[in-house]
Amino acid sequence: MGPVAELALEFLRATEAAAIAAGRMRGCGDNKAADAAAVTAMRAIFDTIAFDGRVAIGEGERDDAPMLWIGEPLGSCQGDFGAVAVDIAVDPLECTNNCARNEPDALAVMAAAPRGSLLHAPDCYMNKIAGPPELAGHVSLDASVADNLAAAANVLGKPVSEVRVIVLKRSRHKRLIAEIHAAGARLQLIGDGDIAGALRAATGEVDLLLGIGAAPEGVIAATALRGIGGVFEGRLHFHEPEFRSRAVEMLGEDVDRLWQRDELCTSDDAVFVATGVCDGWLPGPKAGEGGTVTTSRIITVADGRDEIIRHEHAPAS
Repeated sequence: MGPVAELALEFLRATEAAAIAAGRMRGCGDNKAADAAAVTAMRAIFDTIAFDGRVAIGEGERDDAPMLWIGEPLGSCQGDFGAVAVDIAVDPLECTNNCARNEPDALAVMAAAPRGSLLHAPDCYMNKIAGPPELAGHVSLDASVADNLAAAANVLGKPVSEVRVIVLKRSRHKRLIAEIHAAGARLQLIGDGDIAGALRAATGEVDLLLGIGAAPEGVIAATALRGIGGVFEGRLHFHEPEFRSRAVEMLGEDVDRLWQRDELCTSDDAVFVATGVCDGWLPGPKAGEGGTVTTSRIITVADGRDEIIRHEHAPAS
């Protein structure tokens, strides 16, 4: 096990703290307050972990976040010789709106890998495609929607009418949705939660995830899929000129590049860590006999280990 993977249980403390804090805000109707609670709780735990960390991609420009912004140093060993240098892709509360409405699939989630091995880019948007391992080499963002659906149907041995596709319900996807309908595939629209959507596609619960979501979630999903197998491609998408300008400063000529899964996370010494906030892909925090019970998932990239972990947390004194 590499030095980053050895920190997985420490990072788990951070997602658990964020999930518990956000879980108290389920159904509150205030997505910003729920997000702030998760960010504050996660950041406090990072301060106690012995590593030399940096946010490669995470909270920032889109959310006006005061913490966990891109480039922010993390950990108690900043600059220490011999400390593990780690990049973090993070979303302390994926699906803030779902948490505010107490709807499924809200997560506290992150990915970690050695310094320089996660995409270091602005908190912009990303066009994504994800699917099961069988579709590797058969689907791509460079292909048309109709061609991708036909390829998926052929490889998976089913008619296009039985190909299941997850898409975020957004006005920007009007054309994409129309193309999926025209091809006759089965469309599942979701309000938020394309990390869970990508994992569902990779594990065969559905067949494809398509469309534009947040870039940090793309990097996090790519890390998880590197561990468990699955297709993932992403290309940065800029809805405003300033985001492109910032990306050019950080990425230069790579700004319009089509990123493959193993280019978004280039190291096998990487981990994906998620804790449920609202029931769905993972259960949210529950009251137990001795405190709050959290349910989490850790994917270790090097060996593909995929673990469900339940912890009971005593009430704060």
